Amino acid sequence: MKKDERALLVRILIGGAAGLLAALILYPYLMNTRLVTPVVCLLCAGLGASAGVATLPFADDSRSLLLRSGAHFLVTSVLFLLLVAQYCGWWWQDLLLWEGILALLYALIWLGRWIGWYMEVVQLRTLLGLEPGPSPLKWRETLPYLPFVLLLCDGLPLVLRWLDAPDVPVLSGLILPYLLLPVAGFSSGLSLGKRQGVCPLYPVACFVCYLPMVYLLFNYTALFHCFMVAVPALAGNVLGWMYRRAVPKAQ
Repeated sequence: MKKDERALLVRILIGGAAGLLAALILYPYLMNTRLVTPVVCLLCAGLGASAGVATLPFADDSRSLLLRSGAHFLVTSVLFLLLVAQYCGWWWQDLLLWEGILALLYALIWLGRWIGWYMEVVQLRTLLGLEPGPSPLKWRETLPYLPFVLLLCDGLPLVLRWLDAPDVPVLSGLILPYLLLPVAGFSSGLSLGKRQGVCPLYPVACFVCYLPMVYLLFNYTALFHCFMVAVPALAGNVLGWMYRRAVPKAQ
């Protein structure tokens, strides 16, 4: 078996096992039952395996990159749709809402990974023998991630508030701070840390960019939203740096 095939199989097995474990732990709690159906276990294992495959490197050319990403999202969305249907039934409004959240979260994570991958390609193309030293506080290495931070911390809250119900802001008041901000912040921070090491300005940028949304869309009681994106971004960045040191690239 080739090295790439072994790595693919390992990722599938680890992701599937993690998904199955999540089903056994979370599903009884969410559904208030002690019984976990085989269908739910199978769907969660499939989602976990899909997430494991998503950690593979990007393709070299744009066409393969788009085709692989599209196929992966299609498989992921179908499994997610079937799993959500087990929880809330086949109400198309609810299913459409959750599929939209998945698509948005998928796009944010994909964009965060793509930015890091693109920076890596640019560095390889411009490398002449010695890698240039980092800028102070690695501001130059962090700068390409700023459009992603602005999209996540400023564009996304405005869109979700516009889509929200006027009486109960579920999207911007619950799903955004407790799901989208932590996951996207951690994923992008991990991508940056794996390629550039610890970049202390990145979580600061996440905090500062979201701060206007606190007072524009909410009030001072929502200040913790800033920490919901900055702290996961810092944790992901440090974890990516640790991975970079533990698994050095082949020379």
